[in-house]
Amino acid sequence: MNFIKRAWLVTKAKKGRTALLILVTSAILIFVLAGLTIKNAAESAVDSAKSKAGATVSLSVNREAMMKAFRPDESSSDSSSDEGTTSVDLSLAQSIAEKEGVSSYYFSSTTTVTAGDNISAISTTSTDSEATDASDNVDVSSGASQKSGGMKMASGDFTITGVNSTANASDFTSGTSEISEGEGITNNTDDNAAVISSDLADANDLKVGDTFTVIATVDDKETNYTLKVIGIYESTSTASTAQMMFNASNPQNNIYTNITTANTMKGKKDVLDSAVYTLSNPEELSDFVDEVENEIDTDSYSVVSSDELYEQMLSPLNNISSIAQNIVILVAVAGAVILTLIVVFSIRERRYEIGVLMSLGEERLKIIGQFFTELFLVTLVSLVIASFAGNAVGNVLGNQLLSSSTEQTTSQQGGPGGGRGFDQGNDDSNSSSGQTNKPSGRGMEGMMQMVSPSQEIEDLDIKLTGTDIAKLGGIALLISFVSTILASIGIVRMKPKDILSSN
Repeated sequence: MNFIKRAWLVTKAKKGRTALLILVTSAILIFVLAGLTIKNAAESAVDSAKSKAGATVSLSVNREAMMKAFRPDESSSDSSSDEGTTSVDLSLAQSIAEKEGVSSYYFSSTTTVTAGDNISAISTTSTDSEATDASDNVDVSSGASQKSGGMKMASGDFTITGVNSTANASDFTSGTSEISEGEGITNNTDDNAAVISSDLADANDLKVGDTFTVIATVDDKETNYTLKVIGIYESTSTASTAQMMFNASNPQNNIYTNITTANTMKGKKDVLDSAVYTLSNPEELSDFVDEVENEIDTDSYSVVSSDELYEQMLSPLNNISSIAQNIVILVAVAGAVILTLIVVFSIRERRYEIGVLMSLGEERLKIIGQFFTELFLVTLVSLVIASFAGNAVGNVLGNQLLSSSTEQTTSQQGGPGGGRGFDQGNDDSNSSSGQTNKPSGRGMEGMMQMVSPSQEIEDLDIKLTGTDIAKLGGIALLISFVSTILASIGIVRMKPKDILSSN
């Protein structure tokens, strides 16, 4: 009798054993399939997030170079070198922007100013004792600055954010802010033009076309600047506890101008806080970074790509992908062991049957083939069951892993902001006396242009594909084959006489 037919008859006859094998094999394959779908979903989510963000590169001041500029005892005796280590040279940034492959770019330069005529800042909690202690008794309302630890702490009423295009600013690309009246800043915007928040406009009864005055202080000399409102933006951004310490760090008090206007208020020319470039071809990102690094002084400047940032931001997904792969391996190995044990006990119960077949001249290979066929029939049924249940299990397990991994990463980074501290409105601000603010914000503002909160992934879209089924089928066959071989080794090595005489 053909061994395949015998396998079918045995499978039908021994319903209890067949049901047990189907149950065990289904459980194994469900978890294997869940691991496969979770891994694929995590990898697809990472690729999708990177694709939406595009390929971006940030040029900013090297942190170590900036720290040296704030340590007088370690600074160079040539004071003129300070500017080169605390600001990005505009001509350098512009030359990079003209390179082939750059589709768009974003330049920013920030400072703080105090209120003049026709405008007053939206008040924060800076008068609280906690804020007063934190600012070393800085007089926020007057725009003064207090030296602390060798660095100037920024204060004032407003942050002036000079940009070449508001459309490319992170708040606008992420949807946090949107122009509601007038127009935004572009490369063609006139000097002393301003785009203000709707909250600030409402508080001061300002509209497009109105003017107001701000006061910038450089080297203890105050200068009045009259700005004309050309646009008003709506913002859903809320101030953090740190931002509420100073009026200037409140997002509602952020005023956009062009680069020239911001630099004039800072008392500097042709400098930037950071420059961000978007490439038209993501595949050229690595080559572009290498090319830029070869052309700049890496001791003074640092180059950060979006890939580097996403490796950090999407670390929960990368962790899940690794965990899912381990699940597949562990479950497959454990499944092979469990099935082997079950088949071993089954074969031992069929020693007489095996002895008779071998006495009749049945080849050992065909006997093993019968055992494999029996397990293969069970596996086919289990594949169908796993195909229906595996996707649901994968969704539940995958999103639980994502939630757990995200919470762990957030905890390690020091909070929801990942230790971000001050946001764009204050990260790169210069004090009203023309001094540069804390160094930790210099590169961060440029980085945040590349990664916005809207790109963070909160759930996995786990879907079963034909590829997943094919991989599962291959793993199932491998488990069945290994289990059959391991379980049959002992019995097929015996002689028919020995098998029959032992029964």
